[in-house]
Amino acid sequence: MRLTVKDIIDKKKKHEKITALTAYDALFAKLEEEAGVDILLVGDSLGMVLLGLPSTRPVSLAQMMHHLKAVSRVSHKSLIVADMPYGTYEGSPERAVKNALSLIKEGGAHAVKLEGGREEAKTISALVASKIPVMGHLGLTPQSVEFFGGYKIQGRSTRDARKIFADARLLAGLGVFSLVLECVPKNLASKITQSVRVPTIGIGAGTGCDGQVLVVTDLLGMGEGRQYRFVREYATLRPVMLAAIRSYIEDVHSGKFPGRKESFE
Repeated sequence: MRLTVKDIIDKKKKHEKITALTAYDALFAKLEEEAGVDILLVGDSLGMVLLGLPSTRPVSLAQMMHHLKAVSRVSHKSLIVADMPYGTYEGSPERAVKNALSLIKEGGAHAVKLEGGREEAKTISALVASKIPVMGHLGLTPQSVEFFGGYKIQGRSTRDARKIFADARLLAGLGVFSLVLECVPKNLASKITQSVRVPTIGIGAGTGCDGQVLVVTDLLGMGEGRQYRFVREYATLRPVMLAAIRSYIEDVHSGKFPGRKESFE
């Protein structure tokens, strides 16, 4: 049976940890679901991971829809959450509802995620009133990273911590079914988790959250360059993949591929 929004909320009540991973295509969606991941997040991080974009901001609704459909076609158990791209919800509750409904009705999402706190209160209220499940996102919000001066921990100052805490309480009161807390101090994340009824899902926010989310290619060690401190690589696939591709190239050049078993007589 497929997990529902209610199942995710109930996990907090039962003190069961929630697992979430990004999924951008059918291949990874099937692998993650087979492994038992609770939430498949079709994140706008696909812009950087798959499309070569400099940030999440250029990702379009059409691009999000393309990858969401690939995930929803093969998923049968996990809850699918789709990011609402930058420019599809800000400042217009009516536009937000229209775009969210398209992600659900056409794309196959079961819920949408959007970034922001008090400034998005009207939009979140409109989505909830339209019976659209909403996952909030506070702390480091990648669509607004330019305003933060880069990918930095949020909520270190007393003022910033109070704002994030107040926004979390507000969003929970507006009816979001869960909250992503990204790159905030662990004590703040724990305080929020204990203060709201809905589950919190951390990324760089410590162990006190009700669940955790990671970008799947980070988890598998497929990226290049330095990883963020909060990322744990459970495998290191990039060098393995590079070695396999290089071996193929060498075998083609030398004539070892195709061999007898890859050829028809």
